[in-house]
Parts: sequence; C-alpha cells; structure tokens
Amino acid sequence: MSNSEIIEKTIAFVKEALTNAEGGHDWFHTQRVFKSALFIAKDEPKADPLVVGLGALLHDIADSKFHDGNEEVGPEMARGFLGELGVDKKITDHVVKIIENISFKGGNFKQKFNSLELDIIQDADRLDAIGAIGIARCFNYGGFKNRPLYDPAIPPQLNMSKEEYKKSNSPTINHFYEKLLLLKDRMNTATGKELAGKRHEFMETFLEQFYGEWEGRR
Repeated sequence: MSNSEIIEKTIAFVKEALTNAEGGHDWFHTQRVFKSALFIAKDEPKADPLVVGLGALLHDIADSKFHDGNEEVGPEMARGFLGELGVDKKITDHVVKIIENISFKGGNFKQKFNSLELDIIQDADRLDAIGAIGIARCFNYGGFKNRPLYDPAIPPQLNMSKEEYKKSNSPTINHFYEKLLLLKDRMNTATGKELAGKRHEFMETFLEQFYGEWEGRR
C-alpha cells in the first residue's frame, strides 16, 4: 500500500471515529492540525512525511478528556488501526509515541519522547489552540463543560500538576493564563514560532476588549 493510500484510509478512519465529537476536538480540528503540520514540515526536510501525516491525523483519535482521563485509549486505537493497514512497526511505534507525548497536560509534564516529527505536530496542535480559532475552541469547550465565562474571584492556577490540570473546572478565561498564553514560548520550530506570535497578539487584543466590556468601559 502506498503512503498516499495509507493517508487516505487514515483520513476516512478519523472522520468516522470523530463523528459527533465536541466541536473543538472534532474532525475539523484534526484537519487543521494536519494541514498546519504539513505546512510546517515544508521547512523541515529531515522530517518523515508519513510519520507527520499519520501523527497529525491520529493525535486526537481518542482524547483522554473525553474518555474519563484514560490516556491509553488513543494510542491503542492508533496502534490497532495502523496494524490493520500493515504499516511498518517502526513508523507505528513512532506515531504512538507522538500521541502519548503531544499534550500540554498543565505545562509541567515532562515528555518521555522527542523527535522532529513530534515537534512539528505539537506546534500544529498548539497553533490551533491559540488565535481566533483557539479562542473559539476555548469557549466552545467551556460551554460543553458548563463552565462560567469568567469569575474575578477565582484566579488562574499557574503551577498545576498534570492531575490537577485534568480535573480543573475553572472559568474559561482562566484557561488563557493556564495554557493558551503560554504556548507562544513553547513552540518548537521556526515556522511554528512565527505563526504563534501573530496569534498570541490577537488573543491579547481579545482579552483587553473582554475586560473592558466586562467593566462596561467599552
């Protein structure tokens, strides 16, 4: 089976698996990450294009936040699917390690695996968490979890452990400080850093407007 056929079958698999998924973690999120990863990879010629494509497509196949915090569901689904396709074990192992290590998890999580392909996909995923789409996704998920928009009496928690981060139910605005505004300085690639800078500025402008409106000043 050619690489293009493997990618096509993976796209079909992911679309089916993410039917009715929460709007910020649905097929369109995966599609955006896939496109961004390929765009970033153009400037990283040493990256394996098949690993980048498969890793991007399967990175959120079963996000743990929608599976009672179980972080093994996604990697197991990916491994099983790639095994059925007959994908080389070395590539499969690499993709699974990417899925296991891509998440932010409170920012205090130490990755157990590193690769150029993970750097690229992680940047692509983080880019989709910031900027205009990042803001939209943030509030969509907050609504999905029935969280308040903002509560001045509840400050952001900046040093949460992985478990505290997973269990957090703080107001949506707090998530900007607990994750989104931190991502610009955690990008891996030159292209990712450039794109993140523009999206970061947009979020800062949004927050300034938000607080002004909250206080009735705008």
